[in-house]
This record gives sequence, C-alpha cells and structure tokens, in this order.
Amino acid sequence: MAMSRGLVLVLLSSAAVAQATPATEVPMVRPAPLAESAGQTPLSWASMHPLQRRELRARYAAWQGLSEAERQRLRRAAGMLANLPPAQQTALRARFAALDQLHRDGWRLGPVLGALYPKLQPLFGYLPAAQRAPALALLRQLDDGQLAQLVLISQRTPPQERDAVRAQLLALAPAARAAWLSEKVGH
Repeated sequence: MAMSRGLVLVLLSSAAVAQATPATEVPMVRPAPLAESAGQTPLSWASMHPLQRRELRARYAAWQGLSEAERQRLRRAAGMLANLPPAQQTALRARFAALDQLHRDGWRLGPVLGALYPKLQPLFGYLPAAQRAPALALLRQLDDGQLAQLVLISQRTPPQERDAVRAQLLALAPAARAAWLSEKVGH
C-alpha cells in the first residue's frame, strides 16, 4: 500500500509525540526515537537540553490538538513506515529533515491542514498569540471546499491587508463563514 507524502511528513513531524502519548493511545509499532542513530537509547527527560524539552512539548501539544480520526491515520501511517526497509525509512526521514523548518512545523497541524499549510501560511503563518487557538479551531471547522476558498484568499491577499482579513474571518459567526468566503473569492 502506498503511503501519501502528506502522511509521511505528518508522521515524521509527530514521531516523538506518538512515543510520548499514554500506552493506550500508542500504535503497536513505535516510531524511531529522537536519538540520531539507531544504536542510541532515548534520553531521559532530565538529561535533555531545554530546547529539546520545548520541542517535545510542542509536538505533544500538536498531537493532542489532532482529532481522533487524524491520530488514527497517523497510527496507520506509523505502521506502514515501520514496515518499510530501513534504507527507505532513512531516506524519508532525510527528505523531511531537508524541508524548511516552516514547512516541517506546518505538518504538525495534521494531514489535512499540513498539506495546505504552505498555501495558508501567508494568512495564518504569523499570528498574534491571542489569535492562534481561535484560528486553528476555525481552520479545523472548515470543510474541504471552504479550505480551498481560504487558500485562494490567503494567496490573493496583499501583505498589508492580511491582519484585517484574518480579523474579519475570526470575528464571523460560523454560519456566516461560507457566504464571506464565497464573497471574498468572487463566487
């Protein structure tokens, strides 16, 4: 079974998170540890550098923010990745590591939003702290058609107008979003 590029990228960005979840939620096949070489054992929490701990906290928070359906997709992808030959696993990890940090971080949003992140990034890549949770909740509530419209809006909105457009969208009641998106796209 072929694994989609998006699932591989999300899986690789979430590998350590899956290890950190409670045993009842961890897939049978665990992703590779954070240690660089396969011969190393994972570090204890206390021995980790503060930046490593911050990274793990961020990954865990991202994992917790995913829907159960997205977590299940990632668990299945983890199993498929674990069944690949070691050389192919290494090659996929190298491809992921070669991505720009911005795009690697985008994959933490899950398979759906992670795939769209490069196109949504202009409008949602740099948010004030107060807008982060509401914006993520809004994005997860949109259907595929609405996300496609939002991608167009994100790509078409000039930088100087992005804050205002995003604020308008976040201020809308959920029932008004479809009409607003259609109006902004011109449909």
